[in-house]
Order: sequence, then structure tokens, then C-alpha cells
Amino acid sequence: MDLTIILLMILASVGGAVLYTLIGIAPGTDETAVLAPVTLAMILLGVSPYVVLAFFFSAIVAKKLTDSIPVAVAGIPGGVMAAPMVEHAMVLKEHGLPDVSIRKMASGSVIGTLVSLPLSLLVASLIIPYAETISKHAGLIFFLGAVFLALMASNKILSLLMILPFALLIQGLRQLYWETGIVPADTTVFVSFFLGITIGPVVFKLFELMNKDVRDKEYTEKEKDITFKRQQQYKGFPNPFKILTKQEIGTSAAGAGLGTLTFFLTPVGMTIFLGEALTRHIKDPVKRASRAISTMDGLTNASYISGTLIPLLAIGLPLSPMAIGPANALFNAPPVMTPENNFHHIMSMSEIMIAAVIGSAVAIVLTFYATIKYSNQICAFVFKRIPHEALIGLFAGLVVMLAFMDAGWVNIFGVLLVALISGLLHRFGVNYGVMFMVLYAAPWLMGVIG
Repeated sequence: MDLTIILLMILASVGGAVLYTLIGIAPGTDETAVLAPVTLAMILLGVSPYVVLAFFFSAIVAKKLTDSIPVAVAGIPGGVMAAPMVEHAMVLKEHGLPDVSIRKMASGSVIGTLVSLPLSLLVASLIIPYAETISKHAGLIFFLGAVFLALMASNKILSLLMILPFALLIQGLRQLYWETGIVPADTTVFVSFFLGITIGPVVFKLFELMNKDVRDKEYTEKEKDITFKRQQQYKGFPNPFKILTKQEIGTSAAGAGLGTLTFFLTPVGMTIFLGEALTRHIKDPVKRASRAISTMDGLTNASYISGTLIPLLAIGLPLSPMAIGPANALFNAPPVMTPENNFHHIMSMSEIMIAAVIGSAVAIVLTFYATIKYSNQICAFVFKRIPHEALIGLFAGLVVMLAFMDAGWVNIFGVLLVALISGLLHRFGVNYGVMFMVLYAAPWLMGVIG
């Protein structure tokens, strides 16, 4: 790793921070849908792994720092992981404290990052002696992971029942491609099916809107008014340890630690469970809301970082919801990256940590500063000038392109089928994690049945 590579990593981190600061504020952007395609495209274009990894960590830290801004000012989550904080942020907004809400959440994210980076390295070091055994039983582990996440889903019965049929769909399409010669027998279509799952809810909604009755119900002639409270100016570079109280620092750090240790569990579920558990005893609604949002933001940031870092450092397989979702391309982006030859194999632990630290540090310096100082202005710009539909179109276009690269025109329709079924399952309470685990476990599961 020479000086040129380090400079490129810093530049990529700046680009990731700027891009995902804007994307994070856009309402309703899903983490997997906006992170996975861009990371995948960079890898397939041959960008240096060091640069990709720095970009990725800058992106996830920036995304998590800013997706809480629309929650505070408008009650609209900027991403899936920000949704659990809406209720508490609205309490602060009702008391005229949206600017305080933004600062608390952003500061909690910084605490989460600072705790998770070294703790992830420690946990990964403890797991490494068992990495070979884990790798040998990867198929079984993915299947058990699907069952475990299904039991934690909102619709447990459907989540369990869909494991085998969804595996049949995935392997059935692959077998069809092999039998008809669309792809060689030694090629496994993976990337485009993965992306089909990520955009499933969007695709299903678009097809649903083709029904006139559904479209009429969605139609509205009124525009939603969003008001911004004048934000108190913050002088100098903001210090998260001064913005948060000692108690908030303590629970943010505790939440980040627990989020890191439970990296293999669903981040949304752990955010809700631990965030509420650590703040339930506080009676004052404002103090409770402030403690809850800072704790939850610290936990989500930590779970995203640890969910990527620990499997990447220790095993080389995506054995966490984060690794199997937004960070999946770091583990499997054929033909450039495969489970047998990915970032875990071509980079040392120290190189991975350096990239993670550079990306995280750049995002904290740029995005945290911008979030505290200019959150209202940035939020107003994104709400007025960046249509949500444009972001959806951008990522949908990337998915179509990558589907064609994977297996030609036919695969675009194969991915469409996967997306529609994934979207329907997601609508009825089957979370992404279950479907991603099944995607990985499908060959092993069909082999056992066969």
C-alpha cells in the first residue's frame, strides 16, 4: 500500500461521503438498494480493492449520519434503519427541538463508529481460529441463518414456509440457464438475483400501480408541506462528546458494543430491542427521546460496521445481514470476486482496517460537520432538487445493466421474476435477510433434497 493508493483511498472516501450525504437525506432510500449496486459496479469495473473498501466505509458512515436528518425535520426516515427513531424524533420536534434531535443522532453515530472499529477487530481475532470450520459448513450455516432470521421476522410462518420454494426458484432459474446454454455450466448466476431481491419492493409497487384501482387510491392532489425550524448556529468543529450528556455517551457506547457483538443478527430488530431496553426506565419524555435516538443511532452505525468488518476480517463469507446485503459485493462479485477469492483473501487484516479507518474518518470529518452545521440547508436542497424517482431510476438502471451482463436479455426477465416474488414476500413480512440467506443456501439445500 503506497502513498498513491492512500491518496486515491482518501479521494474515494470524499466522493463516497459527499454522494451518500445527499442520498442519506433522500426520503425512504433503502441501504441495500443504494449501496450494493454502486459497490458492485466499482468492483466489476476493476477499481482497486483498497479504493473500493475505503469508499464503502465512507458511504455507510455518511449514509447513517444523514438518514436521520429527514426524521428530525419531517418525520420521514431517510432509510430503513432510521425508521425506529421516528417516534422519539417526533417527541423532540413537538417540543421545538429538531436541531437538538439531529445533533444527538449524528453524535450517536460517531460514538458508534469509534466503538465498533476496534471492537470489530477484537471479535474478528477471536473468530479466526474457527474460520476454516465455519467455511466448510457454509451451506448449512446459511440455511440455519435463514431459519433463525425467519423466526425473528414479523411474519414467522410465511418466512419459514418460503425458504424451500424460494430456493427452488433460484436454482430452477439457474438450471434453466444451464440447460438452454444461456450461461456455461460452470457459471453460477448470482449477482443479478441478489440485486433482484434488493429492488423487489420497488418493482412490486410499480407493477401494483398498473392496477387502476390501486393507482386511484394512491393519487393525491395535495402537496405535503414540510416546515423547517431555524437552526441554531454551531461555532467551530462540533464535538460529539460535548453535544451528548455523559449518560447519552454511556448508552450510545453500550448500544454500539452490543450491536457489534450481535453483528450476525438483524440490525433493525436489535436497534428497536436494545434502544428501547436501554432507555425504558427514563420518565421525562424529552430526556428519554434524546437518549433513545443517540443510542439507536450509535447501535445502527456499529451494527453496519461490525456486520461488514467481522466477516470480512475473520471468515471471508457474508455471515451477517449487513454482509449478505449492502456489503455483499465485497464477498461475491463474480467473475472478479468469489467466495474463494475476495477482499478477505487479497487484503491483509491491517490493510482492511486501514481502509475502514480512512473511509470512516473522512466521512466523520466531512459529513458530521455538514450535518451539524448545515442540516436544514442540505435537507431543503435534497427535498426540492433531487427527486426520489430519479434515485430509484438510477439504481433500477444499474440492476438491468448488471442483469444483462450476467446472462443476457433473458436474465432481465429472470431478475424481474425474482424481484416480483421478493417484493410480494417483503410486503407480507419476510425481511431481506431471510431471502439473501436462501440465495446463498439454495445450492446446498437442493443438493440435500436431491
